[in-house]
Amino acid sequence: MTTPTGSAGLGTAPVVARWGTGHPSAPLVVALHGGGVSEASMIELAPWLPPGPVAYAAVRGPVEQGSGFTWCVDTAIPWFLDWLDAEGDPERAVILLGYAEGAEFAAALMLAEPHRWAGGVLLHGGPPAGPPAERGRLVGIPVFLCHAGDDTASEYLVRHSGAPVRVEADAGGGRLAGRIVGEVGSWLTERLEFLRRHGENPLADDDDPEWPGVPGGRLSARPEQAASPTPPPDLHARLCALDGVRTASGAQPGERALSLDRGLGGGPDEAFVEPTTGGFARLYPDTVHVVLPAALAYDALMKGWAVAHPLAGVRVPAGSVVVFAPRDAGELDVVAGIVAAAHHHASTPD
Repeated sequence: MTTPTGSAGLGTAPVVARWGTGHPSAPLVVALHGGGVSEASMIELAPWLPPGPVAYAAVRGPVEQGSGFTWCVDTAIPWFLDWLDAEGDPERAVILLGYAEGAEFAAALMLAEPHRWAGGVLLHGGPPAGPPAERGRLVGIPVFLCHAGDDTASEYLVRHSGAPVRVEADAGGGRLAGRIVGEVGSWLTERLEFLRRHGENPLADDDDPEWPGVPGGRLSARPEQAASPTPPPDLHARLCALDGVRTASGAQPGERALSLDRGLGGGPDEAFVEPTTGGFARLYPDTVHVVLPAALAYDALMKGWAVAHPLAGVRVPAGSVVVFAPRDAGELDVVAGIVAAAHHHASTPD
């Protein structure tokens, strides 16, 4: 572990503690400490995190606080990004890992410049207070979120940001318990392996993709509230009409598995919820889990018809989404069209 020369302050380069490889193209995990301490409190985690070809850099906050340092979001973001721009290959994958005030700063960085990040670990902190960011701001960026059970940041992150969010509750009073550090290490290991095999998740663009199975060929925004008080329609019966679909009961009450015969060909493993069985959809009473092409997955997230699977881009394909079940007959056509797109993805060769 080394600490380069320099001092904290917005007019100078940050003090940085390092661990791991020094290769300028290796994935970089940037650790951001809580208030009143320094970079030393975060670099101590590095030996407990994935040891592979990865670089760890713990950055000291630029604002003095007591005997330590902290962050000032408005002024520290450009200062931090200037440092990052000089850190090596601009195409390297960068994952932020923040604790407490450092997690708030990490969330602010992710919301300010989402295209820069391959993931984020937010421990006992999240987006700064204020109006929530727009829906879909973090589409395609996996997040590990740890909170103490009274945290409100998870509402935006899980339901509206578009990010695949793994949530871990921690009743440890805001301390970094060993269990949580272990879970972070496992999540980072899987995310880094996904990056090695597949590269970074493609981010959403401004195009409005065509949905062949959806009425009108385009998704509109899902209404926040259901207009109809009638019982929800039978989505399962509608999906059974898709070509070549087999259906079976699942382990949970009301769960149904929809699959295709992979012996007849079809799409790549990345198009399936369960590649070994040919499962392309898991239907539950209030949701359905499918895998979509990235452009369609992101459109469904942006329009509010789905949330990202918590491990999309980590342990499961980046296009894995959890679609909300239809609440009325009009929504049945839309949701059935979304699942039909997943069926097409799974049944069509590359």
